[in-house]
Amino acid sequence: MNTYNKVPLSFTKGQGVWLWDDKGNRYLDTIAALAVNILGYNHPALVALMREKVSDLIHVSNLYHIPEQENLAVRLCNISGLGKAFFANSGAEANETAIKLARLYGQQKGFENPKIISMTKGFHGRTMAMVSQYLNNPVSHQFSPLLPGILNVPFNDIEALEKMIVDNREIVAIFMEPIQGEAGVILPQPNYLQQVRQLCNRYDVLLILDEVQTAMGRTGKFFAFEHSQIMPDIVTLAKGLANGLPIGVCLAKNHIADLFKPGFHGSTFGGNPFVCAIADKVLDIIDDQDFLDKVADTGAYLYDQLKQQLGNIGEIKTIRGVGLMIGIEFYEDCKDLQAHALKAGILINIMHQNIVRIVPPLIMTKAECDHLVLKLKAAIQSSCCDVSKIL
Repeated sequence: MNTYNKVPLSFTKGQGVWLWDDKGNRYLDTIAALAVNILGYNHPALVALMREKVSDLIHVSNLYHIPEQENLAVRLCNISGLGKAFFANSGAEANETAIKLARLYGQQKGFENPKIISMTKGFHGRTMAMVSQYLNNPVSHQFSPLLPGILNVPFNDIEALEKMIVDNREIVAIFMEPIQGEAGVILPQPNYLQQVRQLCNRYDVLLILDEVQTAMGRTGKFFAFEHSQIMPDIVTLAKGLANGLPIGVCLAKNHIADLFKPGFHGSTFGGNPFVCAIADKVLDIIDDQDFLDKVADTGAYLYDQLKQQLGNIGEIKTIRGVGLMIGIEFYEDCKDLQAHALKAGILINIMHQNIVRIVPPLIMTKAECDHLVLKLKAAIQSSCCDVSKIL
């Protein structure tokens, strides 16, 4: 079906942060399959484990105990500080789980029509419940009627958020990304997430954090919420959890997770033995302070180099980010930049026609950062940007 504007390019192999197309051309990958391949391509530890596990047991029903799944759940709960886990196939499904838990929580409080506040320009997936979160997105309304009980406020506007809670009865949850990834790497203002947590405490509202894109070390900490030293009631993650294999998980505090009873929710493929074993190995690598510190250091280095080398290009409005999650915003349309980047041997993701989102594998080295900056600068200079503005 016609659901993607595909680049006329096919890849045949990958190694580290590099991909090769079917003509033998090599590209530095800053997309990581949309922030999924956090350990890059052909990681030896993962490849070896896949070869071992594929001959054991790939799939078994959740009607039975799955030791690999249970072990992974314990590890993720210990890392997050939350109580229980539900495994799905994707971030959107993990977010669906969170929405169902929030509605159950509201019903427990006696709410007839529990309402959830989500953020303008947020993104949580493409299921019906998820597209219903974006009330101002014209694409969402192509699928009307949308899920009822959703309210929107602007990200980073704590006053608007509190007013929405006060003015509307039966608010049960605030559902948000700690960093808005699809919006173009929009960072929270200082203390914003702490203030949101305080509002949730004051009005007995659940805080649901969608960390599908920001968890797994992307920001230099395992979870992005750690930067604000807060604790959500529910958190979702997916993408990099199994470095390319489909998995999502919803983690919740015990008293919320226990609202589910047998038959309330489920997943045929979610948390199968094979994918959970791979995710467990990914955690062996990611859940390490030296690894996370290196991501933070490499991310800071890349950010500084981008500021130094691209900061004087007149078309660029701002460069922002944390860890290896960086957005380069142009004043005007820069969609032609993608073709120039391909010629320079780099893969980039352009969002909203004027923002380059950089979310490379977390194993990127500083030498590869230098290569990226050099090639990206050359691509910008040769693109539709007015080179006369480059100082």
